[in-house]
Amino acid sequence: MPDAPLANLSVSIVCFNSMRTIEAVVKSVQDLAGEMIAVDSGSTDGTIAILEAAGARVIHQPWLGYVKQKQFALEHCTGAWILHLDADEPVSPELAKSVRAAIARNDPGTAGYDINRKVIYAGRVLEHAWQPEWRLRLVRQGAARWAGFDPHDTMELIDPQSSLIARLDGALIHDTMPSMGEFLERQARHAKTSAKSLAAAGKTTSPLKLITSPTGAFLKQIVLRHAWRDGWRGWAAAGATAAAALMKHLALLEHMKWDEKNQTDKP
Repeated sequence: MPDAPLANLSVSIVCFNSMRTIEAVVKSVQDLAGEMIAVDSGSTDGTIAILEAAGARVIHQPWLGYVKQKQFALEHCTGAWILHLDADEPVSPELAKSVRAAIARNDPGTAGYDINRKVIYAGRVLEHAWQPEWRLRLVRQGAARWAGFDPHDTMELIDPQSSLIARLDGALIHDTMPSMGEFLERQARHAKTSAKSLAAAGKTTSPLKLITSPTGAFLKQIVLRHAWRDGWRGWAAAGATAAAALMKHLALLEHMKWDEKNQTDKP
């Protein structure tokens, strides 16, 4: 007989046309959390129907941006503990067990828990590429907020000096790569968003970084992360990382030059 859902645990999910992955996500936490809050920005596929059938509370909210949309979802959770999941991140059984144990302990000195995220690609979980990827995802109510810059959001403690972050066993299974083509298309969109955010923050790049950044990103995965041990999937992941770095710096360089041109053309 499965354990009862934890009444003091809320799960927050931000989604949009996530039918391919959302069912696995909600199934992974349906018996874990007493509350499931899903903030949807206008899905037209079967995402909402799947969420409602699983008992989630669906809140319709036009897209605010990555950071603000996730903060909006966080603020609508009522549980003493909150677990945030992206719409393509099912919880592994080992992680679900760890979450239960952490909440049962309720260590007063711990405000949140980092969780390792592993990508699944072509039917296999990558054990080396992008590993480890620790993310703060399980937090006490009121202890954390979403920060960073779009599209690279990050959860952080509001008062990191007075509380601790521990780590949980198990992983989030990041089902973000249905195919390499779709992954790179998404990275191209992210590069455009990232360029605007970085430029607004005063960040710059250079033609030299079009060479050094992708090369460094590729070598980091292959050499430091041992992505080659994941076989051809690992090499593909390293190549995709390099491509994403190239697109980010290319988009930022273009953004910078257009800004310079616009400033020069002003009367």
